[in-house]
Amino acid sequence: MDRLVRAWVEGWVVSRGAAPPVAEPWGWSVDVGTGLPHVTRQVLRATGDAVTEPVVRKVAGAVTGAGVWLKVFADPAVVGPWLGPGWWVDPEPGFLMTAPLPDVPPGPAPDGYRIRTWSRGGVTRTMIAAADGSLAARGQIAPTGATAVVDQVETSPRHRRRGLGALVMRTLQHAALAQGARTGVLGATPEGRALYESLGWRVESSLTSAKFTGDPQR
Repeated sequence: MDRLVRAWVEGWVVSRGAAPPVAEPWGWSVDVGTGLPHVTRQVLRATGDAVTEPVVRKVAGAVTGAGVWLKVFADPAVVGPWLGPGWWVDPEPGFLMTAPLPDVPPGPAPDGYRIRTWSRGGVTRTMIAAADGSLAARGQIAPTGATAVVDQVETSPRHRRRGLGALVMRTLQHAALAQGARTGVLGATPEGRALYESLGWRVESSLTSAKFTGDPQR
């Protein structure tokens, strides 16, 4: 599991253009530098039952600046009570998911849509536009050797349930496979989990996302 967590961290860094991860005794620290919403990200390497209260409290307790995010591979109901004042915890669990990348063509866009895919800086992006030129769906993937991290997949609300999210995923997976990746890794929301499972992805671990706001009322 440590290998999957490291692959997720390394691919996410490439996808977001963040600083290289710094190894810590408990995991990795990543400087993101996108302003107050997301200055630094700290990712614990332990998963499931290996996640312990003393380690989470130690890492969280050392944070004093707003805009630091903490990623812990356990359910928020477990992790939340371990965090002190000033931490906002997403009540919905995320999920670390993986899948072998299928060797199948993605297929065309539905009538009335156009799809464009391009690569730059080690990241492949796919965009599906509606007939009026507005964004219908998008996503990106960052291959880092044998693994590739899927990131920022979204479908505009008025274009959902038309297979666009699945098309984005198939397109990204196909592109990463062509670049030598064999396994996909991603962090999913509860809503995204259903899409990914329908495409053959499986959950490896729950994921808690917490942000230090410095506000003891949150």
